[in-house]
Amino acid sequence: MNLPAAERLSATWRALGYLLGSLVAAALALPALPVLLVPAAARAWASWHRRRADGLLGTPGSGPVRVGTGRLLGWLGAWTVTGLAFGLVAVMCAGNTLTTAVTLPLWWALPAGTRAGGFAAGAPLTGWGTALTLGTAQLLAFAALTHWLAPRLARLHARGCVALLSPSAAEELAQRVDTLTETRAGAMTAHGAELRRIERDLHDGTQARLVAIAMRLGVARELLDEDPGTVATLLAQAHRTTEEAMVELRAVIRTIYPPILADRGLAGALAALGADAGLDTTLDVGSLDPLPAAVEAVAYFTVAEALTNAAKHSGATRTAVRVARTGDRLSIEVTDDGVGGADETLGTGLTGIRHRVRALDGTVDVHSPAGGPTTITVGVPCGS
Repeated sequence: MNLPAAERLSATWRALGYLLGSLVAAALALPALPVLLVPAAARAWASWHRRRADGLLGTPGSGPVRVGTGRLLGWLGAWTVTGLAFGLVAVMCAGNTLTTAVTLPLWWALPAGTRAGGFAAGAPLTGWGTALTLGTAQLLAFAALTHWLAPRLARLHARGCVALLSPSAAEELAQRVDTLTETRAGAMTAHGAELRRIERDLHDGTQARLVAIAMRLGVARELLDEDPGTVATLLAQAHRTTEEAMVELRAVIRTIYPPILADRGLAGALAALGADAGLDTTLDVGSLDPLPAAVEAVAYFTVAEALTNAAKHSGATRTAVRVARTGDRLSIEVTDDGVGGADETLGTGLTGIRHRVRALDGTVDVHSPAGGPTTITVGVPCGS
């Protein structure tokens, strides 16, 4: 890969820093080996080095290391040996380069009879000609070797670290099963709570109004011939109560699947949310194609909750909503310019978003540093 000279030099410096850091860490790990043999300590140690390796390779961070204890201890042994070996090679190359660069102009101050070292070993330094010729050749040789070898050794060490600390197919499957078990349990709990809420709303609201309507109509039927004025009043009351029951019933239905999704589709529903948010909202919706109803509902409620949080809790004046579909995955991003510091433990609705999304095996990432901005990123599978 042909990189500009400045980038190649920068890569060499990063590689040397990585190798020297690994050397120091490996040297420190030897006396601390009894502690590192404890699985929790080894896992924390491995997670730190995995982040270093990911940083050198430019790969996304993978979070805490979750491989089995046996593989973790195997990595510890291999990493210590290679860290020491590769680090010493880096010290030799970089050290000789630095030593030659410092001593080359000072050869005359060295003790009499000093002979050149390194690739020019054995040649007596008797004058500027010998010193400049052999010293410069040695300096260029060690610099070239360092420039060529250090990045390759660093990448080799980092790739080995990533390979040993990446879960196997069986471990990935086990982790996947654990995650799905957890999300399904959360989904069932949330589903049960939602059903109880709907039942309570219907029982305490709509059902009570329907009972009142039935009673008024029953009384009206008995008084139909005797007191037409009272019958008219009862019918008017029944009519008004019917309208109120319809409003409550529509409100309950809206919490299950918003009718606006069926009327306008997801893009139109999100536009309505933005218009009603009370904030300056920028909406960017890409080509979505047909989406499952459950995915549309999750996207709608995610944006609705995020905009509500921004208006009520963040002090934001502007929000931006971006929704796009890439293959079989729908991505949702809501950003506000508020004060940040969003905390799920404070009941700001983020927990509800996470429950809804994880029920569909999706992901939620909340980035909300103090001072803002807050960005909520959601990914939901939407394939058949």
